[in-house]
Amino acid sequence: MATSSAPPAADLRIRPLTGPEGADPASGLSAREAAEAHYDEEPARCSSPRAWWRVAELPGSGEPVGSVVPARNDHHHVIAYLGVLPAHRGHGYVDDILAEGTRILASTGVPRIRAATDLGNVPMEASFARAGHGTFERAVNCVGDAPGASGSRLPGWSR
Repeated sequence: MATSSAPPAADLRIRPLTGPEGADPASGLSAREAAEAHYDEEPARCSSPRAWWRVAELPGSGEPVGSVVPARNDHHHVIAYLGVLPAHRGHGYVDDILAEGTRILASTGVPRIRAATDLGNVPMEASFARAGHGTFERAVNCVGDAPGASGSRLPGWSR
């Protein structure tokens, strides 16, 4: 397991995602609305104290850069969500945000931390590698319409 005790870079402030300043900047939702909407999806299968959730901001302006949700799913402690807003990608912030999520989980004494990314997400994969996380498996999830359904996307499923 990779752990990081290094503090975040000097050009990034990472704080707990709480209070009115914790709004979801991409959606225009309040912090509560954004959390409820997000919790209904993937993290609904994870347990995570709200105190673990983090938002990264630029220290001078408080402008949101990204966020991370360390959690536990049915099997492992995981980085359930990590995102960097498009305007802030390419500055290395992902490494600091991943390190914070990893630090939170590692501080609980867990034996391992798992995380996943889409196959084409090269920047996230590179961040995992820089943090010392190894690749232990690859998965392919296929999504398609039911056989015979209008608009089927998979070959052979359009009959």
